[in-house]
Amino acid sequence: MKTAILLSSLILVTLSHAAPAKVRLWPEGAPGAKGNEDKDQPFVYVWPAAKEKANGAAFVVCPGGGYGGLAADHEGVQVAKWFNGIGVSAFVLHYRLGSQGYHFPTQLIDVQRAIRHVRANAKQYGIDPNRVGIIGFSAGGHLTSMAATMFDEKPAGMTNDAVDQVSARPDVAAPTYPVISMIQDFGHKGSRKNLLGPNDNDEMARHVSTETRVTAHTPPIFIFQTDEDIVVPAENAVSFYLACRKHKVPAELHIYRPGPHGVGLFLGDPVLGTWSGHLRDWLRNQGFFKPVKRTAISGKVSVNGTPVSWGSVIFTPEDPSAPVICARVMHGSFKVGENDGPVVGKVKLTVSYSAADVPGLETADGTVTTKEQKPGAGDWTFDVVEGAKDLVLEVSR
Repeated sequence: MKTAILLSSLILVTLSHAAPAKVRLWPEGAPGAKGNEDKDQPFVYVWPAAKEKANGAAFVVCPGGGYGGLAADHEGVQVAKWFNGIGVSAFVLHYRLGSQGYHFPTQLIDVQRAIRHVRANAKQYGIDPNRVGIIGFSAGGHLTSMAATMFDEKPAGMTNDAVDQVSARPDVAAPTYPVISMIQDFGHKGSRKNLLGPNDNDEMARHVSTETRVTAHTPPIFIFQTDEDIVVPAENAVSFYLACRKHKVPAELHIYRPGPHGVGLFLGDPVLGTWSGHLRDWLRNQGFFKPVKRTAISGKVSVNGTPVSWGSVIFTPEDPSAPVICARVMHGSFKVGENDGPVVGKVKLTVSYSAADVPGLETADGTVTTKEQKPGAGDWTFDVVEGAKDLVLEVSR
């Protein structure tokens, strides 16, 4: 109890400063630590989202470095600041490394503790304990995948204090150009050596090969990878994605052709720099930024009285944190289930349809997109109610 009170006070004091707070995960000493230096005592740098932007979501960030070092700037600080920009609080994890004599299961203990720490102190951090994600890069991506698949594992050496009783399961996970397999030819041998150390054998390597650890309880997964990566080949990301598909875990995989290993956000690149936007949109449409009530919906769409042959209806809520939903229109009809349906409440509608549905109409790309029900009518708004059925949308040109 005394430790919890002291930790809460430390959090409240340090969060008032502009610089990130440095918080040790075990204030009284980490289990299995060989000393009291930073390399022995895992910690997080706390980057709280500004109050005017904060949406209550949080991410633990795991920099890469082959379990031998930490790329703490472009795979840590920069990522934390990017999350802050979209209203998410970030916790950059400095976990223990093989190069400093720490081997599995130490890294799993550290990452589980980081998630538990954030969740256990959610009130002090001003976050929702049910919206705690994790992202990691390269070897940090492997650590992320272990967090997503081995959260119920209780390694020897855990403290089993009050914090360790909190769930270590992340609500979403984003392994980024990740090391995944420790047993396949495409695995990263340096990461395996540093992670397993003197315990390196095929049985242990299989145990930490996370493509073999995915289950139906694995949280939703987002993966970014490049095809040109020869350090950690794309087979790692693909194998994890396919394991998710096998177990029906919601997953999204983006593989870009150009780009070497270890690019981080790479926001200066007009192509690779777009991957973080996909992550943002994915999180938004997962409901991660804002828990909302969604509903199934169905309806019909016509233009000038004729059923739309092919197109879409986009439901955009007033709240920029809430999911944006696109329903596909075929032969004048659309239907979306509850899990993928629009947010209940006021939304703006955008309808797209084939230019061929209007005789004599020519457009540059063969489609028409409108936010108006009829010319000059202004934005098309609609109140979505639960169980909305047989919605009739008529467009006039």
